[in-house]
Amino acid sequence: MNKLYKTAVITGISSGIGLALTKKFLDENFNVIGTTRSGKLDDFSHSNLKVIPLEATNQESRNNAINEILAITTDIDLLVNNAGIAPDAFSNQPDFDSFTETINTNVTSVIFFTESLLKNIKTGGKIAFISSSMGLLKNAAPNGTAYRLSKNAINMYAAMLATRVIDKEIIVTPIHPCLFQTKLGGKQDPFTTENCAER
Repeated sequence: MNKLYKTAVITGISSGIGLALTKKFLDENFNVIGTTRSGKLDDFSHSNLKVIPLEATNQESRNNAINEILAITTDIDLLVNNAGIAPDAFSNQPDFDSFTETINTNVTSVIFFTESLLKNIKTGGKIAFISSSMGLLKNAAPNGTAYRLSKNAINMYAAMLATRVIDKEIIVTPIHPCLFQTKLGGKQDPFTTENCAER
């Protein structure tokens, strides 16, 4: 990694928009610390990329990831919370197990991962949450109970967090990406992950 470059921490970089964002920031001369469940990234490597394992819902794994990140750097310019799941996105009937898993992954883990790194976000830095327009009240619909609620909760957390870090001039933003081609949206959506990362 290049000590002269800014540093971004991005969760969930194994595929989709997480991987596209990783490549984008590397192209823009960032150091990137990315997480995947395995700690590996198939078919892509870069001298300014460090991949570490993170099982977001496991507290020990989360603590280990935090320690590994802080062993690399204690100054973070950008934190992108991208990792998440949507097992019920196309279901109208809530299921207890998938509901609990979604809230733990998309809300609880994201909040406490962010809180653990908060003091290391540099003055003037940025925190982004990859959210979804499905979490907006105006887009209420019968499907995706857990997913919609999880994204609505992250939108609120981002707004609350922004008021806490205003003195450090840290910008906190929930981002609702365009419709892009992933395992969730499928190939019928209009944009590739690369298109969406650029937007």
